[in-house]
Amino acid sequence: MSAHRLVLATRNSGKIVEFRRILEEIAPGSIDLVGLEEFPHLIDVEETGSTFHENALLKARTVSAETGLPAIADDSGLCIDALGGAPGIFSARWSGEHGNDSANIAKVLSQLDDVDNAHRGAHFTCVAAFVALNGKELTEEGILPGQILRSPRGAHGFGYDPIFLPSGSELSLAQLDGAAKDAISHRGQSLRAIAPLVTQLLGTLR
Repeated sequence: MSAHRLVLATRNSGKIVEFRRILEEIAPGSIDLVGLEEFPHLIDVEETGSTFHENALLKARTVSAETGLPAIADDSGLCIDALGGAPGIFSARWSGEHGNDSANIAKVLSQLDDVDNAHRGAHFTCVAAFVALNGKELTEEGILPGQILRSPRGAHGFGYDPIFLPSGSELSLAQLDGAAKDAISHRGQSLRAIAPLVTQLLGTLR
């Protein structure tokens, strides 16, 4: 039985690798996941929602409509207690330049420079959204609590991973290998929750 073709609404290569890895763990061989690099004519979806849920659904709906394929998207971000939950939905462009990880990290560290370790609490949130060709929609949320380190550690992952220390861990997200990160990450949580529902729904649409 051939795999279902599913488009992931991102050009972030790190995110594509991570999603493929988790989907293969959950449903080996059943989903052919492609990213937006397969559709170079598509423009990036403007994230006009005010929540992670709204932005994830907006991206999945738009990409599904434009590609004619079922689509999965996520919206995720870092929420820092001392910054009132910021950068939140603006995480990817916190420094003013979308996707500039080093600039985003530098801005966060600068903003927390005078904040002591006891008040550097934070959490990652990820909402995964799926839109089927028949209009069926699904969303699932994952949350990873932790705190912000004073300097980057590790070379794995992407985004704010080097400065995020998960609760109960002695290693930053960027010091964990892929499997270890997937086991605890906000993205891993949301995708593991939604993947069985997606594979079940796609199976009924064959």
